[in-house]
Amino acid sequence: MAAVETPEQTVRAQAKYVHSSARKARLITDLIRGRSVPEARTILAFATRSVAGDVEKVLRSAVANAESRPGLHWNGDDLYIVATYVDEGPTLKRHRARARGRVGPILKRSCHITVELAQSPAAIAAAAAAAAAAPKRQRAPKKTDEPTTTTETAETPTEETETES
Repeated sequence: MAAVETPEQTVRAQAKYVHSSARKARLITDLIRGRSVPEARTILAFATRSVAGDVEKVLRSAVANAESRPGLHWNGDDLYIVATYVDEGPTLKRHRARARGRVGPILKRSCHITVELAQSPAAIAAAAAAAAAAPKRQRAPKKTDEPTTTTETAETPTEETETES
């Protein structure tokens, strides 16, 4: 029997062609995977590696996407990191002169950093409770097709007779 998984809404941000190797960036993204956004920002602020600044920039972009996306308007502090991954980008191949007329390779590596965010389960439960507590819209009463002029015509002659006397 197959397990049915409900699709979870996520928001994603990606930085491409970051000038760092994927191996170095993965060391940082492994630290923040599965954590809340405020906790991840604290970890990145105190990380000593330079690629942590690039990962923090992608995290800020993902939070901004979640807050400004029409239809979602999530709060940035209520989000957690569902997935972070680093893919290898293109490698620039350069050469350096070595002894006895030889050439040594220089590989300038790059990577693509991706961060996916979702709402925390506590925030989802709070939103559901607020929606349940909110009063539901009631339907307006239906208008009937009966002419209302009969009551108006009956009132107007009495008003005229009162004003004439």
